[in-house]
Amino acid sequence: MLKKLEKSHYLTVLVVIIITLIAACNSEFTMSSYRTDILLTEPFLQLPTEKTIRVVWFTEFPGKKNFVIYGEGLKKSTPAKTTKLSRTQEDQNSKVGNQIKDGQVYKKPTSRNIWRHEAIIDGLISGTRIPYKVITTREDGKVINSDSYTLTPTPKAGAPLNILLTSDHQLKPMVPANIQKVSETIGQVDAIFLAGDAVNTSDRASEWFDDNRGGAFFPSLQGRANYELGIMDNGKTTYKGGKLIQYAPLFTAIGNHEVMGRISKKKSLNEEYEDTKPRFYAEQKYKELNRLNQLDKSPNSNFRQQWIKDNSFNTDTYEEIFTLPQSQEGKEKYYAVTFGDIRLVVLYAANMWRSPSLDSSSKGKYREQKEDFNKPDNWGYGQHIYESISKGSTQYKWLEKELSSQEFKKAKYKIVMLHNPPHSIGENIVPAFTNPIQIIERDKTGNIQTLRYEYPKKADYLIRDVIPLLEKARVQLVFYGHSHIWNRFMSKNGMHFLESSNVGNSYGAFIKDKQRPTPINYKESYAKVGDPNGLEAIAPTIAPLTAASDGQPLPYIALNDITIFSIFNTKTGIVSSYRFDGRNPSSTVVKFDEFKLK
Repeated sequence: MLKKLEKSHYLTVLVVIIITLIAACNSEFTMSSYRTDILLTEPFLQLPTEKTIRVVWFTEFPGKKNFVIYGEGLKKSTPAKTTKLSRTQEDQNSKVGNQIKDGQVYKKPTSRNIWRHEAIIDGLISGTRIPYKVITTREDGKVINSDSYTLTPTPKAGAPLNILLTSDHQLKPMVPANIQKVSETIGQVDAIFLAGDAVNTSDRASEWFDDNRGGAFFPSLQGRANYELGIMDNGKTTYKGGKLIQYAPLFTAIGNHEVMGRISKKKSLNEEYEDTKPRFYAEQKYKELNRLNQLDKSPNSNFRQQWIKDNSFNTDTYEEIFTLPQSQEGKEKYYAVTFGDIRLVVLYAANMWRSPSLDSSSKGKYREQKEDFNKPDNWGYGQHIYESISKGSTQYKWLEKELSSQEFKKAKYKIVMLHNPPHSIGENIVPAFTNPIQIIERDKTGNIQTLRYEYPKKADYLIRDVIPLLEKARVQLVFYGHSHIWNRFMSKNGMHFLESSNVGNSYGAFIKDKQRPTPINYKESYAKVGDPNGLEAIAPTIAPLTAASDGQPLPYIALNDITIFSIFNTKTGIVSSYRFDGRNPSSTVVKFDEFKLK
């Protein structure tokens, strides 16, 4: 009996050892994905004022000391404030470290520790650039330096500036080439205005920092990308992006991909992104569970607010990564800032993108999937809007106040940036930007037969409420993205609309025979072609692409192998757009359009 026990004991110990070794190997494999001997990003610039600017960088360790040295001879120094990102993770769909295929390392969302460092550089003089670099000392004493760059505070009125207008990077294949061509063609820009959708899944850390395919967000804008491109006879070229944000501040708007949905450690991050719910759903669910005493409440006084956010949607990672101007009402979500001759007004105009499919298995923009008809917790609630911008809303009232402010009125150039398009011939202009109306039809016994959503065109908040305000205030340019296309328009009052979001792929242009997927026999009318809001797209003024059928100029660019960037020059008032054919690495950048803001 004793020998049997001893044998059993040894087997148990052996099993424990094997499990421990496997866990250790898995742990080592996971940790080998990350580097603690380098900075996760080079420094980049945020929130310039008349005398200050912020320097920000990221590491995968907190650091014993984190500071910036700057000025002549880099003799001055200032410490950085260090914070840890609260929601960054990797999962089975991450392409990071040794995980090349889905699920190789991560089987579910797993927290990833990332620290953010921010230092405020003070005593600056507008128009004067000074050198700077960041230094981080690890806990073991090893010192890690960035390269040396230059910075300057916000420019004064009258300063000639080149502003990059870009959007919808989302790790698309041509983004590193796009940004590299900006750097090669224009040189150092003075600021970047990005109209949303920086990445695909905001809580997936590698999309921001180190996706192993080589085209993550920060590397592309810092000249550290490593993406191969080119499919013609000349072979492939590796694109590095451009060193832009080390020298120029970045101003961003929230797109739908900056938003994450209901928190879950079991689903993939892709599923979390797709599982957004309107606030009213979470509020009703909270009341229900609270009434049934089924909430495991913490002593946190903000428990209710946090629970509702965790069970609807949040932009926490986006807000933790960037330091942007703030409004009292919207914080970083919507704001206004003066930059040289520009008054930039950034709106939070985004909704949840869902499929146009009408298939019974689709949780789409126009319907719920049939198997969920009696499961409200599984409903997607259509393309619900994240932040109200309709007349009378908090954001609308803030916009009214901003447009009547002296800072706005005295600005030479008045530019509004948002994510969703008010005018477009792309796909995502349909349906209207309004809260979906849920329509449930039942049979005589009460069973749900159809569960669909309508979007009344007359209730489009951008067209009905926002655009009249902007025209009255004499805004010259409305800049946006979302449809991954280049097209532009001009209203009767002379206000320009530019959608310059085809930086790495396109979702197509819908004119003539090419039609959007829209529902049939619905109450509302959904435009299959053209701009549903009544403007005609303007053909490029310099070198338009032409239709293969008749050789006529095309009023858009919507191709997956041609990438676009736009530059606003404040000295001339001209917005210029450029294209680059990624199929042929030896091809040149072509300026194909320009128009002037008056």
